[in-house]
Parts: sequence; C-alpha cells; structure tokens
Amino acid sequence: MLQQVNGHSSGSDAHGGESLREDLQEFLGGEAPLHQLDDLTKVNPVTLETVLRCLQARYTADTFYTNAGCTLVALNPFKPIPQLYSPELMQEYHAAPQPQKLKPHIFTVGEQTYRSVKSLIEPVNQSVVVSGESGAGKTWTSRCLMKFYAVVAASPTSWENHKIAERIEQRILNSNPVMEAFGNACTLRNNNSSRFGKFIQLQLNRQLMGSSLLVPRAQQMTGAAVQTYLLEKTRVACQASSERNFHIFYQICKGASADERLQWHLPEGAAFSWLPNPERTLEEDCFEVTREAMLLLGIDAPTQNNIFQALAGLLHLGNTRFADSEDEAQPCPLMDGAECSVRTSASLLRLPEDPLLETLRIRTIRAGRRQQVFRKPCSRAECDTRRDCLAKLVYARLFDWLVSVINSSICADPDSWTTFIGLLDVYGFESFPTNSLEQLCINYANEKLQQHFVAHYLRAQQEEYTAEGLEWSTVSYQDNQTCLDLIEGSPISICSLINEECRLNRPSSAAQLQTRIESSLAGSPCLGHSKLSREPSFIVVHYAGSVRYHTAGLVEKNKDPIPPELTRLLQQSQDPLLKVLFPADPEEKSQEEPSGQSRAPVLTVVSKFKASLEQLLQVLHSTTPHYIRCIKPNSQGRAQMFHQEEVLSQLEACGLVETIHISAAGFPIRVSHRNFLERYELLRRLCPGAAASPHGPPPDEGRSEWSPHSEQATLQALLQDILHTLPALARAPAEATPAPVHCGRTKVFMTDSTLELLERGRAQVLEQCARCIQGGWRRHRGRKQERQRRAAVLIQAAVRSWLTRKHIQRLHAAATVIKRAWQEWRIRMAFLASEELDGVEEQHSSQVTCSPSSFPLPQAQTRLLGAVTRFWPLGLVLANAAVGACGFRRKLVVFACLPLPVGSLSSYTVQTAQEQAGVTSIRALPQGSIKFHCRKSPLRYADICPEPSPDTVTGFNQILLERHRLGHV
Repeated sequence: MLQQVNGHSSGSDAHGGESLREDLQEFLGGEAPLHQLDDLTKVNPVTLETVLRCLQARYTADTFYTNAGCTLVALNPFKPIPQLYSPELMQEYHAAPQPQKLKPHIFTVGEQTYRSVKSLIEPVNQSVVVSGESGAGKTWTSRCLMKFYAVVAASPTSWENHKIAERIEQRILNSNPVMEAFGNACTLRNNNSSRFGKFIQLQLNRQLMGSSLLVPRAQQMTGAAVQTYLLEKTRVACQASSERNFHIFYQICKGASADERLQWHLPEGAAFSWLPNPERTLEEDCFEVTREAMLLLGIDAPTQNNIFQALAGLLHLGNTRFADSEDEAQPCPLMDGAECSVRTSASLLRLPEDPLLETLRIRTIRAGRRQQVFRKPCSRAECDTRRDCLAKLVYARLFDWLVSVINSSICADPDSWTTFIGLLDVYGFESFPTNSLEQLCINYANEKLQQHFVAHYLRAQQEEYTAEGLEWSTVSYQDNQTCLDLIEGSPISICSLINEECRLNRPSSAAQLQTRIESSLAGSPCLGHSKLSREPSFIVVHYAGSVRYHTAGLVEKNKDPIPPELTRLLQQSQDPLLKVLFPADPEEKSQEEPSGQSRAPVLTVVSKFKASLEQLLQVLHSTTPHYIRCIKPNSQGRAQMFHQEEVLSQLEACGLVETIHISAAGFPIRVSHRNFLERYELLRRLCPGAAASPHGPPPDEGRSEWSPHSEQATLQALLQDILHTLPALARAPAEATPAPVHCGRTKVFMTDSTLELLERGRAQVLEQCARCIQGGWRRHRGRKQERQRRAAVLIQAAVRSWLTRKHIQRLHAAATVIKRAWQEWRIRMAFLASEELDGVEEQHSSQVTCSPSSFPLPQAQTRLLGAVTRFWPLGLVLANAAVGACGFRRKLVVFACLPLPVGSLSSYTVQTAQEQAGVTSIRALPQGSIKFHCRKSPLRYADICPEPSPDTVTGFNQILLERHRLGHV
C-alpha cells in the first residue's frame, strides 16, 4: 500500500498493520459479539487468543457453558446459581424438540445421551468424558448429570421406579465424599487432586410406556457400577515437599472425638512422619461428612471404627525407624522411640508384635527344588521398603473393598438392564518437579484418551463438511500416535524396557535404565534428553507439553513386590476388617508360593494399568462419546475472576488446544456467503468480464418475484467470480498453486493462506483505487494552487502600487514641510545675525573714532578686520579651526569677531577649546576658545524644530563657548 499521501506520511507500518488486523478481526467476528458465540468453532480465526477472549467474554457475562465442536467447555462460576440447575430448566431441555438449538448446557449433553439410548432403532450406549483439574467442577458436573438422569429417567406412571432412581442417585452422590476422602490428596497444583480414575456406569432398562407395542419405550435407571483405575498408593508412605497424604488421615486426626483418640492412640499434637503439613486446614477435612456418607452406603459404625483404627495403625507404623546393623548376620535394631510405635501399630492392627517386627526385618527365601527356606536379615533400606510395602498393601486393599461395597449397594442385576450411560471422571495431565511411574501412567492414559477424542472430533468435522456439500479428503493432522508408540509400542518402548528390567534378576540401576531408553529409542522424535539434569531421567514430549521422568525407583514401583510373609502376617490379624481384606484362601496361597518350575510371570503395575486402560477404551469405542471439559478460571476460587494464563494451561492439558490445531489443519476460517461477498466483491475488478456483467441483487420493485433459490444462485455466481480471481492472485513466484478454498451451502471454508491471499488481492485493489484517488486529488490540488498563485500575484501587484503611491505622497508632503520650515528658519537666522552684526559694527566704529591714542593698524589688517567683523560667525569658526590662521592673525580674527574695546591687545589671551572646562553663552565674557556645536535631531526630515521653544535662548546662542582654565596660546 502507499505509505505517503500528498507528501505527508499516512502512519507507520506498525500502526497500519494494527489497523488492518483490527479491521480483519472485525470482519471475521462481525457476525456476533464474542459473548454471543455459543460455539468456539464459530470464532474467526480459530486461534488461542480468540478462544481465550471468547471464553473470558462469556464468563464476564455469566455464561459458563460453551460448545467447542463435539466438546462442551464448562467454566466454574464459583458462586451458587440455583436457577441454572433448577428442575424446571431440566424439563425445558428434556421437552425441547431440538435441545441442541438451545443455549449450551450440561443438560444438552444429558438429553442427547438419553435420547440416543432410548432410540427404538439400534440404541447405542453413551459415554460422557468429564475431564479437568480438581476444583474445576467435575464432581458438580457429575452430580448435575445424575440429577438430570434421575428426573428424566423416572417413570411418570410408576412412583416406585422414581423412588428407585432417586435412591440410586443418592447412593452414587454419597459415594463421592467417601472416594474423595480415600482417593484424593493435596498436591502442588490442587488442594483436592484425584489420585485415581473413576468410571461410573449408569444402568438403564427398557420399559413400555403403554400396553401397545407401538407405544415408545422409556429408559429407567435401575442401578450403577463404579470402576477405578490406578490408585496412587505410594502416597501413603511417600509425599513430596509441600504436599499431603490422603484426606482421610487428616480427617481422623482432626475430627475424632476424645474417646476415639484414646482408642486409636491419636493424642492431641502427635507427630507422624507420614502426615506432613498437619497444620493446614482444608475444606476437604470434613470427617463428619465422610462418616455420614459411609453410613448411607451401608457401612455401619463398628465397621467404620475398624477402618479408622487400621488407618491409625498405619500412621504409627510410619513412625517405625530402623538403624544400620553393625553385624550383617543380625537384624537392624530399632531407633529410639520406635519400639513404642511398633507396639501401638501391632495393637491397632491386631497383629502379634514379634512376628510383625520379624517380618519387617528378616526376609524369607525359598530356593532349590525342595523349596528350602532360608532366613536373611534385611538391610536398613530393605526394612524401610518392607514397612512401606505393608502400609501400601493394606491401604490398596481397603480402597478396593470400599469400591466393592459401593458397587454392591448401587449395582443392579445384569439381567435387569440393557443399556448404559458412562460417566468418566479422569485425572488431568500432570507435570511436577519430580515425576515418577504414577505421572507416567496418568499421562499415558491422557494420551490414549486424547487419541480417542481426536478421532471422534475429526469425524464431527468431516460430518460438517459433508453437510455443507464439500468435496473433502481426509484432513491431515499431527496426531499423538508417535508419542503412544514411544510409550507402549512394540517391540521396544518405554513400558517394555521397564518391564524387562523388572524381569531380570539383578539390581536395578537408574543410570542404566536411562541409558537403555536413550539408546534403544533414540530415533523417536518424542524422546528428549535432559543434559542439565544431575539425576538420571528422560523426557517425553506429550501433546500437552514435555515432562521429565526420573528413573530412580521406577523399576521398584513397577515391580510393586509383595513379600509372601507380609500377606501371611496380615492373614493372622484378629481384626474383622483385615480378615475380610486378607482371607486365608488356599488358592491364593498357592499363587503366592509357586514352585520354581511353574512360576508364572509377575504382572507389573504398567501391565495391569495398560490392560485396564485397554478395557476402558474398548468400552468407549463401543459407545458414542461426549466430552465435557471443566475449566477453573482462577486458582483462588473467586467469582468474576478470569486468569488467561491458568485457563490456557488447562486448555492445553485437557486437549482443547490440540483440537484447535486440528481445526486449523482443516478449514479454520468459515465465513458466511453474505459477509464474504461484502468484503471481497471488489476483487471482481481483477476480472474484466466479471466487472462488465455484474450479478447484482434484483431491484426493489421486483422483490415480490424474487425467490430464495434465485438469490442463492446469484450468490453462488458472485462467489464463483470472486474465487476465479485466486489463480491470478497466486501467480507470484512465492506461490505456485492457489490455496484451497471451498464454497459450501451456507459458508465459505478456507485456510489461513487463502485468507492471506484474499486480503492481499483486496489490498491490491484498494491500492489501485487509492492511486486513482490520489491522482485526481493531485490534479485538483495543482489546478487550485495555480489559480491561487495567479490571484496572489494580482493582489500583490495592486497592493505594491498603492503602497508606492502612498509613500511618494508622504515624501512629497514631508519635503514641502521641511523646505518651508528651512526657509523660515534661514530667514529668521539671517535677520537675527544682521541685527547682532549691526550692533557690533556701530559700537566698534565709535570706539575706533573716539580713541585716537589706539594702536594704529596697517591698511591690510584694517581691511581684514572689517571683513571679519561682517562675517564674525565664520571668524569664530576659523579662529578655532586646527588649520588656517595662526599666531597674530588668529588673534586679530578673535579680536575682530568680538565686540571688545580698542586698547592694548596684550591684556587679552586666547585659550584653545581642549583646555576649557564648562560651557557658557556667547554673551559671557570672552575668556576662552569658541567651538561650534550643532544639535542632531532624531527626526528624519528636520534636525531642529523651526519654532523655538520659550525655554531656550534664541539667535545664535547655539554657538557655545567651552570654558577652560585660562592659559596662554
């Protein structure tokens, strides 16, 4: 574009580029304001900046749900909004003919899943994947969905079925506090982070609404089932800095009564090594809520007492510390105070104290064909490992038992239900300063779910292309299959190498494992290297970011070894709960003690998790998935506060950013026909044929005969004319072929390169128009300046002539005045001079005649004296001149000029003007030299005013005498 107009700069490049971007943004988003966009795919262009702005605008307008293609983005309002989840609103979405046309809501997702399940023609099971960080509203979203299903799945003709649905809903909701207390913990990022995955299967049956077979059927909720994945049981015995153990340990320490503290040996202020940061008080430390929920689930008070007593025994077990043994043949001694902890732990777990201590310090080895038993004292590290293993084993069995109790309370008979709706509440992507096997499995699960989500989202994209009538091909995108191959691929992957290290009968080395991973998988682009890390580690580039995993302890956690003597010890417990958790089953015993020839391969943690994850994905693939991404606007939990950085990190972790990237790989720019035509119609100027025969809209008088079909045909013709200009625009050397663009039934689909090409052509046309306008403006300005110049010349000439005449007139008038004044002054001076000379001559002649004894003068001197007397002013000047008369002649001139009595000339002296001090009048006694002074007037045309002032002396008094001290000439 032109950078200068009329010789003046039109602005800097940055300012012009900013205005162009604002203009383009206004065009792309001109269909509706950001807070009115119900779907993020309608944002133009689809970028992270526009998505964040749209979410922030809707959050500010108290709109918390936004569609993102096949995903629903749910922002946590952090304030109660009863009208947003009222039963009346549930019925409105349930009774709507097309609920997807209503405002985005979780009830829209619930109604879509319910209608798909109750379809008479091949009903398909549905699944809802609820993801997000702890505190983002996943539990609340699941509760609202459960309430919605309880309302819509209740039979209006059977009050009993409605009560059953409410009972099941209440039990499922009561399971949340229990599972959160035993499965959630405070981490670096969240105070209530789920340390396990959960899949709730809502079981529905099919019942007739009437006696006829033609009457539609309704789905009734008959039960539910809960399935968990990968509990982070290592947290029981190991917590990172600034993190906490599971909530239940803090609940029993803070909420127990005085009698319960005495019974469980939990005195006030007691310190436990497995209970870090006990001074922190969180909202989750609500012991009474947990106990009430357990009671509603069917867990009575004695059973609860057994559970909390076992948990207290684990806390005391954590205070058991071992010292290094001086003799390897002797077991490690206990540290000071540890004996009391062992005794208390054995009492709470109802285990014999000596066998407990012996099992922790002595390892039993079976070798040989005869399975001979050898007893070997353990080192201090091995004693700590066996102690931690015992605590993790008890807690994991307890958690699984709670899940089984919940399932037995809410699960229906398999023959009583036909379809289901699954609710998957998964942990989000994790990246901490120290990441181990737990984070690797969690992020691996997120990678698998992201792949499933991407595949489903692509199907939704392609369905939209089909509805618009586009001739599309498979959209190419950068999926995360490469990262999955790195983690789980065959034959060599990270999981296979870790499992292989577990199978080898040798001590595990963290540095050796790092070397094997880096050397075996060096060709993978998703494997990074941490050169600055001092500890052995490797980096995996996930879809949500890079994570560094430490190899120290990775193999041991994957093995998760459970010594058989620990299981046998727990089977000896007299506690009723531990007897249920560890039954003395002969079959289990035979599996724990296999012979050396028929030993089966031990299942590792990675293998178990991979198998459960595959089962989950099979269930999801067999259903129609729906996605709800819960977003936490801020970490402070305050309403009307939106932090873009925190929201962006959550969008990346839940995969919505990858969805945007996939959308960008297809056709992210989608503009309606009208808007496209209004902005780019001027490109038809580039095609002479199209400009000669425009297809304009019909006149107003013919609008009655104008049909939508003809209007669409006209729009299509205009759009084709504009699209035909793309090859001409792409003839530049930088672009060999025009960018792809497709004209659908209602929208124009294009890529960013196409938009850039169109904007470049539009700028070219605007530049041509600007050049024409500038050329016409310059011609008009030149002609106007020429006319102004001629007019200025004429005006200047007239003004100069007038000023000259006026100046000459003033000069003539001034000269006349000066001439008249000079003449008057000269006449007056002459008159005064004649008057004074006449008086001098008369006096001098009388004196000469009356002084016969005077000094006779020669005749020449007498004539000279007479001439000087007549011209005495000139004599005075000559007498004082530097050159001229000198000596005696000068005296004669002076004597002749002054009316002095004739006598002796020696009585008078003449003094020069240089020795005179002061000024006297000519009428004073002649005692000094005479100097002629002329006063300079500042006026231009006269030096002396002709009219004498009354304060001055008239006549020749201007001829002054300079008074000097008397001296001889």
